Amino acid sequence: MHKLQRYIAHFDLDSFFVSVEVLNNPDLKDKPVIVGGSRERGVVAACSYAARKFGVHSAMPMKQALLLCPQAILVRGTRGEYSKFSRWVTEIIAAKAPLFEKASIDEFYLDLTGMDKYFDVFNWTIELRKEIIDKTQLPISFGLATNKMIAKIATDEAKPNGYIFVQPGMEKDFLAPLPVTKIPGVGESTFTVLKEMGVRLIGDILLKTPEEMDKRLGKWGTDLWQKAHGLHFSEVSPYHEAKSISTENTFEENTANTEFLLSELVRMTERVAFELRQDEMLAGCIAVKIRYPNFETTTRQTTIHYTLRDDELIPAAIALFHKLYRKGKPVRLLGVRLSELTNNAVQGSLFDEAEKKTNLYKAIDDVKIKYGRSFLQKARTVKKDKRD
Repeated sequence: MHKLQRYIAHFDLDSFFVSVEVLNNPDLKDKPVIVGGSRERGVVAACSYAARKFGVHSAMPMKQALLLCPQAILVRGTRGEYSKFSRWVTEIIAAKAPLFEKASIDEFYLDLTGMDKYFDVFNWTIELRKEIIDKTQLPISFGLATNKMIAKIATDEAKPNGYIFVQPGMEKDFLAPLPVTKIPGVGESTFTVLKEMGVRLIGDILLKTPEEMDKRLGKWGTDLWQKAHGLHFSEVSPYHEAKSISTENTFEENTANTEFLLSELVRMTERVAFELRQDEMLAGCIAVKIRYPNFETTTRQTTIHYTLRDDELIPAAIALFHKLYRKGKPVRLLGVRLSELTNNAVQGSLFDEAEKKTNLYKAIDDVKIKYGRSFLQKARTVKKDKRD
């Protein structure tokens, strides 16, 4: 029986968080923009290509990024906006692709195997990219290849805002001239060993035997040998909703002030509950995370009745905090995560009380959307006047 030729596309929204911020504020276009936390203690969540020219990259400490690029414009970012645009792109892809996997908020794999019987797969993929750009105004790149790994590497090579098709049979030719660090999973320690073996480009691995690779790197060496030959067998997993919503805050100064910590906890729980309602989901589990100055991190979670309401989530978060927190010990970071998400509104306690409370939350959320999230807050999250 004739085996079907695999076609896998990898789509990646370019500098996604920055692109969304530029759409909302066109004055940021072509400027060195960094999306992330505070100047002192935050990390870079995303950065524009103009900022990358100075050596800035995601996950870099904000202090270091601003030393490299002092003129950078720092934007805090809003998860709700990113979710909105991500869902929009997801809906466009879902309407067209026979099978797709949402790998992250801004990254998708599409399995187009078998479609070549009916039309040109490359042209179809170009048209889908054009539709995404036309509708959302977001830049997006794609790689089309015979497997997920090569498609992803092709996307990285196509950026910014471009596309590459690695045709069947051309995998090794495409990979050979690229740095070996382009293979996902090759970090600094692996690269150090590979350099000792005289391997700097992916093509250098083609001159080695699987036994040589295994001797130096074990099973990972054999995997690398296969990948250098363009072999990768991971399947595209059907799309599922994100499994959690979370937020965390690294404080400007470590603090052991319990009143302040509880106030922050309430504020963050309100925030994730608001996101939950915007996503039209219920949560069945809540977790609290505490990190101390020595980077020791502890997390505790509890299952709850499926809910979207602050007055059920906040007491659960506070109870977890009291069980977790070592009294008197300064805290560096505090986080809240909601998981076991479902969009099945029949479950849990959504309708077990009068509809009144659900309508109240809807009214509160409408005010927050109109005037900003800080417009309405729980009393505990509002700083008291020092004269009181």
